[in-house]
Amino acid sequence: MKIAVLSGGVGGARFLRGLREHLRQTMPDGSGGSTAEVTAVVNTGDDMWLSALRIAPDLDSITYTLAGESDEERGWGRVGETERVSGELRAYDIGWPWFTLGDLDIGTHLARTSMLRDGLTLAEATDRITSRWPLGVHLIPATNDEVETHVVTEDGTDLHFQEWWTRHRATLPAARFVQRNVEAAAPAPGVVESIMNADVVLLAPSNPVVSIGTILGIPGIRAALRATRAPVVGVSPIIGGAVVRGMADACLSAIGVETAADAVALHYGSRAAGGVLDAWLLAEEDADLAPTVEAAGIRSTAVPLWMRDIPTSAALAAAALAAAS
Repeated sequence: MKIAVLSGGVGGARFLRGLREHLRQTMPDGSGGSTAEVTAVVNTGDDMWLSALRIAPDLDSITYTLAGESDEERGWGRVGETERVSGELRAYDIGWPWFTLGDLDIGTHLARTSMLRDGLTLAEATDRITSRWPLGVHLIPATNDEVETHVVTEDGTDLHFQEWWTRHRATLPAARFVQRNVEAAAPAPGVVESIMNADVVLLAPSNPVVSIGTILGIPGIRAALRATRAPVVGVSPIIGGAVVRGMADACLSAIGVETAADAVALHYGSRAAGGVLDAWLLAEEDADLAPTVEAAGIRSTAVPLWMRDIPTSAALAAAALAAAS
């Protein structure tokens, strides 16, 4: 079985970890892995240059989570981090004092930057970085091009998404999101192929606007989702009318979408009507919203969505695959 997953951030990382566990249990290869092939197409809109380093937050979050290296308590970075280098950079007034990078994390950024300076693409650098650990999932950046998300606030201020998200905690009202250079970008090699050749395509419970939305904005990817013969199943990032993590509600409000499981499904749209979804998983708490989703031509199933640990994440992944059939 070939599975393609569009993913970004912590929610996507935990979903992928659950999917890997489910496949290890149901399709074992005899060596602790799985016979299934999973490709994760990862958002790069949060990426940026900072202190002469190329930072790729979503790629790193997913890598660390699958490698068992993620700091689960903080929800970002490597476990067992120290922050001596960040302290030195602050002493020199370099970088963003409110955007702290751990020393181990800086090691990853240094490696990536060195590879990019040597002429590797982001996808090639990602392959080298992820080869350090047996992840069980092939990570591909959505694009090798620099497509960074900026936020234009209601007063006209233009901020990199990370400044709006991390420094201001999404409290500055956003007027719109701009993915710079997206029109000229191209999917990284393997992205379209992974979608077209998949038996199942899954949209992880990631931010619909700046994670999945950024991926879909890259020319060719939305078209591939519409053209693939594989069923496309989305997982709601909203439970009981609230975001599971972060401030995705502020992103949804900025584009005029209600923070509700059915509203997000309608935002993605049915493939039969020019959208990208065949089926949608929403939380048991939101089961009463299923008829609205069904009326839009999207099959809907209410299941437990909370990914509290690996077993509950694996159960969610199993439900997503079941929905595909």
